[in-house]
Amino acid sequence: MKIALIVLVAIIIVGGFAAVNIHNKLTPQRESINAQWAQVDVALQRRADLIPNLVETVKGFAKQEQTVIGSVTQARAALLGARTPAEKIQANSQLDGALGRLLVLVENYPDLKSNKNFENLQFELAGTENRIAVERRKYNEAVQGYNTTLGLFPNNLVAGLMGFQRNDAYFKTDPAARTTPQVKF
Repeated sequence: MKIALIVLVAIIIVGGFAAVNIHNKLTPQRESINAQWAQVDVALQRRADLIPNLVETVKGFAKQEQTVIGSVTQARAALLGARTPAEKIQANSQLDGALGRLLVLVENYPDLKSNKNFENLQFELAGTENRIAVERRKYNEAVQGYNTTLGLFPNNLVAGLMGFQRNDAYFKTDPAARTTPQVKF
């Protein structure tokens, strides 16, 4: 009886230490996700701030292209109105497509392409897109590390009891971007 009680106390103590250890692994990883998301959010906001200037410059040259300009404006509004990472990821995908259509439109206006203001804005946007790509990658890596730790045994048993949940808010490639463009001469 005494041995059984000692074994039970030992199991409870070891289990408690294991639970604390798991909690101490997952908490910094969850905070890393939040920090990485903040970096992504800053880069997305920078792009959203550049877009009105880009749109106004294009408007001056391409007055008849209101559909494309309107889609960029709507996509930007959706990004600014999004609250959760999942909503922002979705809105960002919409904005990627709209900006792509806008840049294709620019090809039809040689005067616009040679405009210094537009060139500067396009250069700024390209740099911002690179920053966004880097921050997306870092964010996805942080989410992956957290989810991996969360899924390991016995972490998965203890994490559920402590309120840790899987995070599936990854940046993914838009399926339309996977199709190879057709080049014809």
